[in-house]
Amino acid sequence: MLELKYNKLQEILREMKTVVIAFSGGVDSTFLLKAALDTLGRENVLAVTADSETYPFEELQEAIHLAEQLGARYEVIQTSELNIPGYSENTSNRCYFCKKSLFEHLVPIMKEHNYNNVAFGLIADDLGEHRPGTKAAREYNVRGPLQEADLYKSEIRELSQQMGLPTWDKPSFACLSSRIAYGEHITIEKLKKIDKSEQAIRAFGIRQLRVRTHGEIARIEVEPHEMQRLLEHHHEITVKLQEFGYTYVTMDLIGYKSGSMNKVLQVR
Repeated sequence: MLELKYNKLQEILREMKTVVIAFSGGVDSTFLLKAALDTLGRENVLAVTADSETYPFEELQEAIHLAEQLGARYEVIQTSELNIPGYSENTSNRCYFCKKSLFEHLVPIMKEHNYNNVAFGLIADDLGEHRPGTKAAREYNVRGPLQEADLYKSEIRELSQQMGLPTWDKPSFACLSSRIAYGEHITIEKLKKIDKSEQAIRAFGIRQLRVRTHGEIARIEVEPHEMQRLLEHHHEITVKLQEFGYTYVTMDLIGYKSGSMNKVLQVR
């Protein structure tokens, strides 16, 4: 089954012929870039990474390293989500504004290089979730080859491991704005506070986490098996996060859950 899905992905890519890939350096976009390079060749693939306030510097450096490691042609462009009308208000369709701006940057790059398509790391799991960015993708005719091939995250991780990609077990990542409760204004100060807080917690060996922000409250999500480690270092973590500006520091007993901020949308 997995081989058939990968063959389907290759068929989709061959039909696309040339492609600009929105490349974040995450599990999905790295796998997509590798598959595109293997299928279409280096000259027909361009990875573009958008550097902005919501994208941690460490992630940018890792994306550049991965693109070079894969032998891909790549570009880094500067964007600013906070300058996008409607974004900083942090409504439930925030991701639409972000993706719309991204694709507005990528489509001209595609035309400049005489390529046929822009693609991003949409996967089959995303179809059952709150993903306003897919509306922007449809508006700009941006493709999601992984989703078209019906590939799920677990399958992408398995294929990535088979290919020897270092991202096969990389923790899931989302932009820093996804940590801020809907309706709470997004500012550069809050984004920096979240980034520094997550870096501080990772220093204790915790890999998958989110510092969800609700006003002055930091709600830390980690995998259940890492809760004990969080508790072992609760004093140091609390001191650090309070230094960064949080008044209260809490641990969510449910644990890490991708898109957990979307729960409030389900009860409205």
